Amino acid sequence: MIKLTSYQLSKLKKSLLFLGIVCLSFKFYAQPTNRILFIFDDSYSMYAPWNSNIKIEVAKKIMGEFLDSLKSIPNLELALRCYGHQTFIKPTRDCKDTKLEVPFNVASKSAPLIKQRIQKLEPLGTTPIAYSLGESAADFTPCNNCRNIIILITDGIEECDGVPCEVSAALQKKGIFLRPFVIGVGLDVKFVDVFGCMGKFYDVSNEANFKDVLNLVLTEAISQTTVQVDLLDILKKPTETDVNMTFYDSNTKQIKYNYLHTLNHRGNPDTLVLSPNITYDLMIHTIPPIEKKNIKIQQGKHNVIPVDAPQGYLKLELEGALSKYFPTTVIRKKGEMNTLNIQDFGKTEKYIVGKYDLEILTLPRIKLNDVEIQQSTTNTIKVATSGNAYITKGGTGYGSIFVDDGKKVTWVCNLNTSLQNEIIYLQPGNYKLEFRYENAKQTTNTIERKFTISSAVTTNIKIN
Repeated sequence: MIKLTSYQLSKLKKSLLFLGIVCLSFKFYAQPTNRILFIFDDSYSMYAPWNSNIKIEVAKKIMGEFLDSLKSIPNLELALRCYGHQTFIKPTRDCKDTKLEVPFNVASKSAPLIKQRIQKLEPLGTTPIAYSLGESAADFTPCNNCRNIIILITDGIEECDGVPCEVSAALQKKGIFLRPFVIGVGLDVKFVDVFGCMGKFYDVSNEANFKDVLNLVLTEAISQTTVQVDLLDILKKPTETDVNMTFYDSNTKQIKYNYLHTLNHRGNPDTLVLSPNITYDLMIHTIPPIEKKNIKIQQGKHNVIPVDAPQGYLKLELEGALSKYFPTTVIRKKGEMNTLNIQDFGKTEKYIVGKYDLEILTLPRIKLNDVEIQQSTTNTIKVATSGNAYITKGGTGYGSIFVDDGKKVTWVCNLNTSLQNEIIYLQPGNYKLEFRYENAKQTTNTIERKFTISSAVTTNIKIN
């Protein structure tokens, strides 16, 4: 037996106490309890038809399936608060119609209770969102290691003169809950900004994506798995933005997410929430598009996906007075025949840095090769505004227009055989028109007219 002095005993007790605190602290902080309070809209407007049924029935069905999937998730507690479900909306609105229906408990016990309560709901009243948020503060009982989360599911905006954004901000500031998630069920898009200041807003535009949105919110709420896509410029800095991007499931090739890339108010790529259980192929819809395959997302971490996407601008302008005719341009990558884009004059488009071949669809065609696009700069291409040839015929017949440069004639276009009068838009220059009436059966009956076209000017050509 080893005997310890009182000093050694004291030291050992302190060490064991410290070790215990460290172990408890590690366990305590490594696995926080996620507490999700569902605030569920049961106001009278939930009777409105939506997709396959009325809103409340669709919500009951999808929420029931969603709650079933939560029962086995560890470190998760759930609760349910409803509003608009106790007092009929007429003759007066009850702006205090909100109640905690199912208090917090572990998901395995609370999920079935919440499902049962939701199934019994009948829409009755109004929409006191601000008041419900304020009352929810008491729903989150004291907890030293909890992440308090609100998921508000609503089909309408505040109807009781409350200010949900102010209430939400005040409770977040006090640390009552994290920034809420707001799921709009069949809401008008004009209400997006109304909820944007209150929390992170998700628009459920149809029944099909309701469950997907719920799963997405859950992923962000409890796993803290986030993603940002860095669209890198020529200096490898994430400054490129405002381009659509599509995430595909690498295995099924199905579209999982489709977003328009943006930079947040700090100038950084905005944060997304993607399911970490899928391997993705990412398509960046630049011109030409950029693809990145087999992207794996690490759960519980902030993932950065870098993509080289340096871009510049191509601007097409007409010189001279404008007419009714605006030509368009076929854009191809240098030396390739595949059409990347059709760009109209008067428009500016972004392209990946590099060289391109342009075919401007004027008459005659204008071909420009090796047009260079440089990082964050604009290459402006100007062509003269077309003039128009107003051709008057004495009858129908066969004819063509040629460029006449004094040395050779180059075909431009054929005339319409069924028209006696037609307008053809041509680039400024000298031309010849060769024409023979349909009933004139001798080659020597060919009629020739020389004419000159000026920008935005009508030139009359008569064929007797």
